[in-house]
Parts: sequence; C-alpha cells; structure tokens
Amino acid sequence: MTDADVPPSPVPPSQPLPSSQPLPSAQPVPPPPPPGPTAWAAPAGGPWPAAGAWGAPPLGATLPPSRLALAISDFWAAKGGATGGVLLAAAAVGAGAGILAVGQRPGLGFAVVGAAVWAPAVPALVRRRAVGALGLVAAAVALVGVTAVRDAPWLLALCVVGSIGAGAAAVTDARTVPALLAVPLSAGAGVLRAVPWLTRGTSARLGGRRRQVAAIARSLAVTVVLLAVFGALLVGADGVFAAYVRGIDVDLAPARLVVAAVVAVAAGAAAHLALVPPAWGALRAPTPRAARLGEWLLPVASLAALVLGFIGLQVSALLGGHRHVLASAGLTYAEYARQGFGQLMAVTVLTLVVVAVAARRAPRGTRAERLATSATLAVLCVGTLGVVASALRRMDLYVEAFGLTRLRVFVVAVEAALGVVLLLVLLAGVRWRAPWLPRAVVGVAAVTLLALAAVNPDGLVLRHNAQGWLSGSLAEPLDVEYLRGLSADAVPDAAALPEPLRSCVLSAQDVTPAVDLAGWNLGRTQALDVLADHEHVDDACHDVP
Repeated sequence: MTDADVPPSPVPPSQPLPSSQPLPSAQPVPPPPPPGPTAWAAPAGGPWPAAGAWGAPPLGATLPPSRLALAISDFWAAKGGATGGVLLAAAAVGAGAGILAVGQRPGLGFAVVGAAVWAPAVPALVRRRAVGALGLVAAAVALVGVTAVRDAPWLLALCVVGSIGAGAAAVTDARTVPALLAVPLSAGAGVLRAVPWLTRGTSARLGGRRRQVAAIARSLAVTVVLLAVFGALLVGADGVFAAYVRGIDVDLAPARLVVAAVVAVAAGAAAHLALVPPAWGALRAPTPRAARLGEWLLPVASLAALVLGFIGLQVSALLGGHRHVLASAGLTYAEYARQGFGQLMAVTVLTLVVVAVAARRAPRGTRAERLATSATLAVLCVGTLGVVASALRRMDLYVEAFGLTRLRVFVVAVEAALGVVLLLVLLAGVRWRAPWLPRAVVGVAAVTLLALAAVNPDGLVLRHNAQGWLSGSLAEPLDVEYLRGLSADAVPDAAALPEPLRSCVLSAQDVTPAVDLAGWNLGRTQALDVLADHEHVDDACHDVP
C-alpha cells in the first residue's frame, strides 16, 4: 500500500484545511438491515430515554399480571370432572324440572324445583363453612317458594329474579361491591366453565361403556322415528285409535327436554361454582388517596347541613306550620306529597352513593380526622333517615287521598329497604370496617321481597281502596276496573265487600283448579273455595255508584 492510499489525519474543526491538502475521501455507508428478524442490535442505552423516564416500562418489558388477571386465569384453569354424586343430583333435578315445571302454572312444582336445584351445591358450601353463602341460598329457596303461596304474576316475577340473584351471589362468593356488580358475568362464566366439567365427569363415569351408550342412543332414535311415522299413519287410518293417542300429551315433550337440560346444567354449574368459586369474589377497588380534611369536610358537611335544613322544614309542615303556603299555592297535602316522593327517593339513593365515595376518600390519619369524618358522615346518614321518613309520610298522605296501587306498595317497600341500608351503614361506620355490609344489603333486598309477599299486596290494595271508598276519604272515584284486574290473591278480601261491589269484583275472577299437585297454589286454592261459597251476579258492575 502506498502513501497515497493512506487517508490524511483528521483536522480539528476549529482549524481550516490547508489548501494544499486534498479532501478526505467519503467513507462507504453500510446498507440498512433488511426487513424482518435480523442480527442488528441497538446500541446499549438506545436512542430513547432510560426506563421509566416517561412513566412507562421500557419497550419489550413484561408487565406483572394484576390480581384480577391472575384470578381470571385461575378461574378458567380449573380442571377435573364432576363426581358421580353431582352428576346424579343434577340429572335428577333436571328431570324433575321437565316434569313438574312444564305445562303448569307457577305453584308447588316450581317451588320444589327451585329448592332442589341447590342440592348439588349445598354440600360444597357446608364443607367450606360458607355461612354467608348458605344464608343467601336459604333466602333464594324462600323466595322461589313464594310461587306456591301467591298468585300475582308481578310479585312472582320479582321473587324469582330475586331468588336467582341471591343464589348467584352465594355460589360466586361475591363479598364486595365490585364482585356483586359482576355477579351476572361471574354466573354466566360459571355456566360456560361447568359444561366441559360435566362432560369430563360423564366421560369418566362411562369409561369403556361409551360404545354401549352410543348404541342405545341410536336405538332410541330409530325407535322414536318409527313410532312417529307409523303412529301418524295409524292415527289417520282409525278414529278410535286416534282418540286414544290424542289422550297422550306429547306436545310438551320438546319443551320438557329443553327445560330438563337447562336446569341440569344450571344445577351442575352451581355445584362447580360452590366447589371452585371465582377468586375475585373478595377483590376490592383500589384505595384512592385520602383527601385533606378541609377539602373533604366542605362538600360533605354542606350536604349534611342542607339535608338537616330540609328535615326541619318537613317537621314544620307536619305540625301545620306552613298551611298558608300550601293554600296560597293551591295545593292539597296529597298533591304536595305526590310532587316530592320520587325526588326524595332519589335523594336517598344518591346519599348512599355519596357516603360510599366519601368514606373511601375520608382522611383518617389522626384521631381528630377520624372523629371529624365519622361525625360528619353520621350526621348525613341520620339526616337522610329523616328524608326516608318524610318520603314515607308523603306517600301515606297521597295514598290516603288517591288509593293504593301495586306500584305504590312496591316503592314504599323499596324506600323502607333503603332506610334499613342506611342503618347498616351507620353501624358499619362505628369501626370503619364492615366486610359483611355488601352481603347484608343483598339480604335486605331478599327480606324486603319476602315481606312484600307476606303482606299480600293485591289483597292490601283491594282492602285499602274499598275502605277509602266506603268512608268517602278518596279524592277520586273508585277505580273498579283496577280492582277487577287483581289476581286471585285478592279474592278472599273481595268476598267481604258489600254488594254490588263484591259481585262486580268476583265476577272478573277466572280461577282454574290445578291439574295435579305440581300446579297447586295456596292463593288460587283459597280463591276457588271463596268463589264456591259465595254466589255473585255477573252484571253487578252497572249498579256500583
């Protein structure tokens, strides 16, 4: 290599190149790496900030799984198969549901199936000593048992929905507010998870007899096809034979099979959830940063003062302190009551939300902070109890003038239940820790529905409105058509009415006796006895004043 091939030494930028020295030749630029996987590596440190400089992990880093993600992973990782006892119990419950609950009005059959569906799950709950879950299962059984006692469809629908909710909360082991809100999703996921669990258990029990079972299934299918084809031909050929065949009720067979399968899977899913409940049942929302005492007290104390001021005015109204205000506004007490009940119920619900949020943000670092926050929340809850009392009093005034309806009975029950929840919140605030509170709220809802069923709402509506009409306290004419549309639960009370109102109401009742014991219902049975003992005129409604 000659001297001409050696590149000149670099010259510092501050010194200009001599005019006699040739310019350095350009270095070749390496080609960029080809697309796709390559051995090219970024320089250490890279052209980006260090890890965490932007508040995020470096590129390619693996985030640690959250507790919820781990819980979901464990939930779907449950293996194994159902035991023989669970499979037998689920199959028996499904078969019973297909026989007792299809083609029947809600009655004793529904109640028996609703209680039996928990048979596969209860042993697992007992082994876990899940006292709270067992209490909710008992409430679920009691709620579905209402189908054997009352006849009002709207009440039965509420009780059945409440039974499903209480039972689902029990087997999913929901013990916190987020877990309770996720109960529908948890229960649905439990059903999806239970199907392969039941299938594996069935396959394990069959063992080497799968071919025999498949052969029996094929034989049954061929038998059904042959009977259907030749039976249809023979029915068309002979009228006497057709009369006998029509006496066999086969129209409900598909519905019975579907209901049996659905109930069996539901019973199996309840058992699997009781054995392996979701791990997120005790997960709580992240605890937020506690607020400063001053910024926390200002809104909460202001709301408490507003509520107390409102209650003071309500006491004045009850004592007649502003009758002149109502008179000048042209309002009766009943109209005054009607205007505010819905708003007061909304105030009660929103106050519970405010208390829940404020309790999570409450500063409790020192004894003074704990005392201040506890006292403020207690005053707010006590004031809201006054709002509940005011709402109930308003509804009482309104009902006295305009009568009862099913909806009014229901909203009164809901408002009373909210008052009980407020009392539980006050009790929980004594120690600032109440893991029992979410489940207790579910229990309050279940007890409210049971109490609603116990008072017989349809009978209560008829008694109250008839008494108001007879005493002349109703501000409007009696809605006879509404009374005629009540269920069989109101028939015993209707029998005590004076004529012609009694005959007018009883003539609208079309109560049919139960075909068998599965369709037996206490409300309908009592109504049939009353209708058999009391004669009535069908066209008596024209004589009702």
